[in-house]
This record gives sequence, structure tokens and C-alpha cells, in this order.
Amino acid sequence: MFTLTPTAAEQIQRAAAEQPDSKTMPPMLRVAAKLDEKDGELGYGMGFDDEREDDLVIDGGGITVLISPRSQPLLENTTLDFTEVQPGEFQFIFRGGCSPEPKKGCGSCGGGCS
Repeated sequence: MFTLTPTAAEQIQRAAAEQPDSKTMPPMLRVAAKLDEKDGELGYGMGFDDEREDDLVIDGGGITVLISPRSQPLLENTTLDFTEVQPGEFQFIFRGGCSPEPKKGCGSCGGGCS
């Protein structure tokens, strides 16, 4: 299952409130993952979106998380966090998950990639 940390959920709520058309509450955040065919690296993306047919819909601490069927297996057991990566520099980090072909630095299931 895909999860959000409370810190990530809070930051997403803040970002959603700043959107000019922030009518949707709770915000709907689409999270996606894609395996690069050339090097096997797992890439992540996210953004506010509307629900589509066949989406997996998850309650992420006040955030509605949308995941397409293609991304679901790649995001299994993944946690989205918002953390300080260097002093004063914060960013979203995807942790865990299972890439069908884990690469060095990403780890296997339970490892972390950003």
C-alpha cells in the first residue's frame, strides 16, 4: 500500500491551498511511477489531478491519493515523505517500493529512492 507521512500530507495541503482553483477538498494528488526502459531506473511524479476510471484511491491523511493501474505495482509499499535533505533544503522523497529491477543506490524492496 502507498502511504504519506504526516509531514508530506501537511505540505501537500499547503500547496493545494495556494492553487488558484483549489475547490477540491480534500486535494486529489496523483502519484505516478515509471520504469525507464533504457536503464531500469524508477522515476516518480506527482501533481494535483481529477480522479479517473480505474484509479486506486487512497486516503492519505486528509489527502486523496490517486494512482493509475500502471503505477500501482511500482508504488506498492512506497511512502512519500517531505524531509530536509540538506540544511534549509526540503523536498519530497519516495521511500521503499519494489522496482522489478532494483538498481544500485535504490535498494530492493524496502530501500529508498528519491
